[in-house]
Amino acid sequence: MSEFNIIDHPHRRYNALTGEWILVSPHRSKRPWQGQVEKAQEEQRPQYDPTCYLCPTNPRVGGDSNPDYKSTFVFTNDFSALLSDTPNGAMNDSDLLKAESEQGICKVICFSPRHDFTVPEMEVDGIKEVVDLWCNEFAELGKIDFINYIQIFENKGSIMGCSNPHPHGQIWASKLIPIEISKEIDNQKAYFEKHGRTLLEDYVAKELQLKTRILAENDTFVALIPFWAVWPFEGMILPKKAKANLLELTDAERRDFADMYKTLTVMYDNLFEVSFPYSAGIHQAPTDGGEHPYWHLHMHFYPPLLRSASVKKFMVGYEMLASPQRDITAEGAAERLRSLPTVHYKHH
Repeated sequence: MSEFNIIDHPHRRYNALTGEWILVSPHRSKRPWQGQVEKAQEEQRPQYDPTCYLCPTNPRVGGDSNPDYKSTFVFTNDFSALLSDTPNGAMNDSDLLKAESEQGICKVICFSPRHDFTVPEMEVDGIKEVVDLWCNEFAELGKIDFINYIQIFENKGSIMGCSNPHPHGQIWASKLIPIEISKEIDNQKAYFEKHGRTLLEDYVAKELQLKTRILAENDTFVALIPFWAVWPFEGMILPKKAKANLLELTDAERRDFADMYKTLTVMYDNLFEVSFPYSAGIHQAPTDGGEHPYWHLHMHFYPPLLRSASVKKFMVGYEMLASPQRDITAEGAAERLRSLPTVHYKHH
């Protein structure tokens, strides 16, 4: 047999953040595609929708009305998944049926008063206002005694469960540490104890040296396709130097973060010339009062589109029963995104 080649041969890749593995089958992406390739018909939305419960001045289902906000706006979710007044309690039946109560606070952040905008269509200054609001909310929620972790995230597109197209995100602040965060704590901590540096600072330095998976960079942030990506065009935004949470960013670094947020999402939209759906979220150190020198702030992007505006990747079969798998290599995905225009397709 010929010598193993990571670009051509099936192999497993290790996710250093979670300690999990993914199967990569690059030879499968060379097969001809005879499926759907059509472009999606995009809905033309107005700047203001009188029926939208996130637009300025409009009433919400819970009975409150939104103020006439001009930039960003935050409120407690009218249908919160977590409640601050949940009583403490637990059950354990023979170590088989176990449950415990959970407390938390859920908020909604409107990114803009414009109903017809998405993040890639906003100006960097407007996105920076979103980052500033994230910082303010992280600071306030982190002061609450029972809040030990704060998850900031955005679902974009109906296929990602987004029930309202108005540009917005959410914050779920919880008492317990979520599962994905626990994995990242264990692996980042082990790496830091072994090397004395954060895992992701060393990882970013390695990626900047290789360049094969880097999508864009500015003074303090990079956007890249992670080596261990599961989703076809999965992305990450990271500061080049370790920052445990948003509050450690300077004003200039917040703007660099906003710049990378826009740059990556413009790439996504331009790939199939459609408002590209994704789930994205920021992972940062817990707010449990402990020291977390190993933690490195980062933002994950999980987009489902595979070959066109309508062809999506699903976790099925082997992936649900055994291991995640992908055909397009991270390097190939990065090359495709890098080759795209930097101006949003609607403005070409």
